[in-house]
Amino acid sequence: MDLKEKWFEEIYKEHSEKREKAMQMGGAKAIEAQHKEGKLSARERVEYFFDPGTFTELGLFVRHRTTAFGMDKREVPAEGVVTGFGKVNGRMVVVGAEDYTSMAGTFGEYHGKKFSQAIDFAKEKGWPFVGMNDSGGARLQEGMDTLQSYAWLFRSQILASGIIPQIALLMGPCLGGQAYHPIMQDFVFQNRKTGFMGIAGPAFVKTQTGVEITLEELCGIKAHAYKTGQTHLVVEDDKDCLDRTKELLALLPTNNKEKPPRKECHDDPERVIPELDTLIPERASKPFDMHKVVLKIVDDGYFFELFKTFATNVIIGFGRFNGRTTGIVASQPISKAGAIDCDAADKVARFVRFCDLFNIPLVNLHDTPGFWIGPQEEWRGILRHGAKMLYAYIDATVPKISFILRKSYAGAYLGMCCKDTGADFMFAWPQAKVTIVGADTAASVIFAKEIKSAPNPEETRKERIQLYSDLYENPYRGAERNYLDDVILPRDTRKYINRCLDVLENKSEVRPWRKYSNINL
Repeated sequence: MDLKEKWFEEIYKEHSEKREKAMQMGGAKAIEAQHKEGKLSARERVEYFFDPGTFTELGLFVRHRTTAFGMDKREVPAEGVVTGFGKVNGRMVVVGAEDYTSMAGTFGEYHGKKFSQAIDFAKEKGWPFVGMNDSGGARLQEGMDTLQSYAWLFRSQILASGIIPQIALLMGPCLGGQAYHPIMQDFVFQNRKTGFMGIAGPAFVKTQTGVEITLEELCGIKAHAYKTGQTHLVVEDDKDCLDRTKELLALLPTNNKEKPPRKECHDDPERVIPELDTLIPERASKPFDMHKVVLKIVDDGYFFELFKTFATNVIIGFGRFNGRTTGIVASQPISKAGAIDCDAADKVARFVRFCDLFNIPLVNLHDTPGFWIGPQEEWRGILRHGAKMLYAYIDATVPKISFILRKSYAGAYLGMCCKDTGADFMFAWPQAKVTIVGADTAASVIFAKEIKSAPNPEETRKERIQLYSDLYENPYRGAERNYLDDVILPRDTRKYINRCLDVLENKSEVRPWRKYSNINL
């Protein structure tokens, strides 16, 4: 071997050793500890997520520059976060996967810089971004540099919002200021046993407030999937999380300039569904499960539901109609009679805005007696929260098709998208009751004096209720006024949805220029 060959051999050997060392992350013991907690390592997650052989890593050799508190002697492979791009089911995706085995995946200056640059890269390329969160929190040894890196990350993801889909995966802890990162993305998936998200962990809470609480109780799935409405989907483990993420990505466009991918459909778009004709209970106050309707009308009974355990009085999620991804918003009569409260309004409004940003049509199914009234919701700001639905639907320019299955009263009729709050088409089933308020309430106001002074007040009350009901509690008065496009048989609902989506395929709206509406946040 001559000197030149030896020189090259030494260079490439050094390169190989450095790469191998970085690829080992925190080392075998740290990876084993990760496995014992039921978690994959960051690199195992990336390998499982991307199509084989398609992932390209960026920033493998990035290193922190801190010297204080012994950091000059501390090596943190890849700065505790794996970033790069590759194909997921054949389509390009960018990832940032935190590595808990490397200094607990703590968030420092260059950790944050890699993360924010990955999002900037995704935005520039027009590719979705997936963040795999698993970090012990802020790297306190870096002081102000750590704090500043949060600003880089938040700015990057907010400027990318509405341009590319962003999905956050809570696969381990995500605590402190860093927790604002997933919550500002479009979707948050949380691992049932290992995923945690909170503005402060139990130790900080105890120090600052004196309250003792477990990590699970403070910021596990019971907190965010049930109470706060910040977790869209609870998953069982890392692989389930990554599988469901692939499933969601298959429903979405890669960016806001594209339509969602259209899947080949073998389910007849004109399929008639006779069982829907008898699904609604005869008694208007008797609940039924709206999932039964949703699963009957979508292609092949497939429905990707979000926020399943939060604000259960309304259902949201994605289905397909003749292969087209479509957002579905549906009242849920078995929960609070389908009435809309503050949480339900927030749940619907943000979903509608996401669909509008990414060119996803909307189908809305009404069975709601109105917005929830009373001091609790009034003091929580039901007017402000309810207004979000109106803003979302009226602002949205994607195709919107609404159906009144049973009740659609008062402000909820407007909030769930009627013709003059955004619907391109609106239909009702024959058993629908559509009016300002229920007949009981209306009669008690309009005929109050007459009922009170009548020889038989109870009989008069029933007569007046029936009079009001016959006149207004039906879909035909709305059809007469052209507020409803038609009254259709329930069995034909899928057929009408697909025909309307065909008509609206190239819908385009031109509106006066403005930056954005001043929505009641």
